[in-house]
Amino acid sequence: MTAVGERYAVRVMVTPAWEQVPVQVDDATTAAQLKHQALKAALKTTENEQAFVVKFRGAQVLDESTTMRALGAVPNAPFIVLPARRQPVR
Repeated sequence: MTAVGERYAVRVMVTPAWEQVPVQVDDATTAAQLKHQALKAALKTTENEQAFVVKFRGAQVLDESTTMRALGAVPNAPFIVLPARRQPVR
């Protein structure tokens, strides 16, 4: 049995920085909070945060108010934060 509010680390790949950062979360942490912490750690800013999306298990998290418990996240779970719009390649 785990204690209520126990924190654990998940891995978040922030594609604009091409950096994987560990983020401490608990079961009540939302996907929006996870995105905010990951962008701050990797890009050192949260400016234009709404231009990024969160993916978990290959699918976009459409409702960012969803908690880690509802998503089924476990310690060391992989997330991806990437721009909402595809970037042109030249």
